[in-house]
Amino acid sequence: MAQLLAGQEGEVRRLSQVIERLQSKDEELLVGSDLQSLREENEKLKYRRLHLQRSLRAEMARGTAPHSAGPGPQNSSIYWEGKSNMEISERISGTARTTFLDSNIQKEQEETNNFDHRNIGREQELFFFHELSPGSCFFLPRGAFIYNTLMSFIQLENRKRGFNEVVSPNIYSRRLWEMSGHWQHCSHNMFSFDVEKEMFALKPMNCPGHCLMFSHRPRSWRELPLRFADFGVLHRSEPSETLNGLTRVRRFEQDDGHIFCMIEQIEEEIMGCLDFLRSVYGVFGFTFQLKLSTRPDMFLGDLNTWNQAEEIDVDVKDALGIYHQCATIQLDFQLPIRFNLTYVSKDGVDENRPVIIHRAVLGSLERMVAILAEDYAGKW
Repeated sequence: MAQLLAGQEGEVRRLSQVIERLQSKDEELLVGSDLQSLREENEKLKYRRLHLQRSLRAEMARGTAPHSAGPGPQNSSIYWEGKSNMEISERISGTARTTFLDSNIQKEQEETNNFDHRNIGREQELFFFHELSPGSCFFLPRGAFIYNTLMSFIQLENRKRGFNEVVSPNIYSRRLWEMSGHWQHCSHNMFSFDVEKEMFALKPMNCPGHCLMFSHRPRSWRELPLRFADFGVLHRSEPSETLNGLTRVRRFEQDDGHIFCMIEQIEEEIMGCLDFLRSVYGVFGFTFQLKLSTRPDMFLGDLNTWNQAEEIDVDVKDALGIYHQCATIQLDFQLPIRFNLTYVSKDGVDENRPVIIHRAVLGSLERMVAILAEDYAGKW
């Protein structure tokens, strides 16, 4: 571990030297795009150096090398792998002085804190949180402008790709969630309450409501693929100890999309979703990697149906080389069965079952604002 830490500190020093050389160049000799390129390279190296410093201090906080006391550590809790049925792990942050860190560590800690989206949000008056509504963000005018700009960007891209935006209710009877199977498996993460002796809940996702929209009248094969987009407000009852700025909240919106299609249309629609991802993330300068998820331990429906389904999780890589799980593409055979969704085929038979593709590109808008704030250091 000592070798690892020494290597990290060596890389920090190397990057610092490179940055100093860039800053010492005679900028008067550079104009236009050359000057801008120099400045952008300088900023990227700064971000990379800060990321290494964060990593190094995290190792110190775990007690993997000798250190002397600095400012007191702060801690927060998070579920292992983000799953509420797993053990809670402690996240510890603080400042430590070691033989591997130079005398400017406190100054660098302060510089690193400037890249925390929570500090950026406060200093730029973008958003804040309040104890009277924990886990729910108050976006101020500047923050709301960024938020709405992201939403408008995806709305435009949705229209280009044949998605039709819909608006669905926020509150549903418990009976809907029992139909979808979410009540049996996710009720502990839902805000529920009684209304006139019937249990209702705030929606944590849009897909059951979209199934009602598909089934409210007979559908023809000519309508497929039918692509719904929804930015409806979602609520999830996250434990208070796991709330963390904009990255873990109770109230959020996401760029939800659901595609109802025939089996023979699946490949083309999945490829369209992947092209959507490439187009959007290219704008932000992100790259991404795809991961094929396995069947969860607690799954809805029968095993044979799950064996036909697949889910693609998309990890976004930012300019610092950090991966964030944002987007998802999921092939769903289960909900069409649970809601008895059908369409009339070319031969007039109304017993054909569509397939649903769940699609989110940015994922949670709140989380994406946090990622962009830190990735660009608040330089919008």
